[in-house]
Amino acid sequence: MEYGKLLKAARKQLPEAILKKSRFEVPKVKGHIQGNRTVISNFNQIADFLRKDVNHLVKYVLKELAAPGNLTKTALIIGTKVSASRVNEKINQYVKEYVLCPECGKPDTKIEKEENFLFLKCMACGAKHSIKAKI
Repeated sequence: MEYGKLLKAARKQLPEAILKKSRFEVPKVKGHIQGNRTVISNFNQIADFLRKDVNHLVKYVLKELAAPGNLTKTALIIGTKVSASRVNEKINQYVKEYVLCPECGKPDTKIEKEENFLFLKCMACGAKHSIKAKI
């Protein structure tokens, strides 16, 4: 039998759920500018959606924006005026670096530390990639 036919036969036997690619969409930030500060009210929900530590995400976003800020129980307060599109851009960069698996593209990952190195471990395909510890 030809390889192509064998491959098609094998794909027919797979469950449909494996072949479907669900669209992973990060929620957009909701917030407002209050004086010289920017208040992002749904930052904790975004971190929960990404299944990452909220403090890790805060450190990354503030460092990338080169702005001071602090996290309260209800919101992230950035010490300068920042547009929502710029914050969304930085969160999407975070997703590419620390959330999505480079092999399969799925968001089912976790950050593991082994000795002095950080690795992005995919729970879906089992791939393991080293990541830069920018933070």
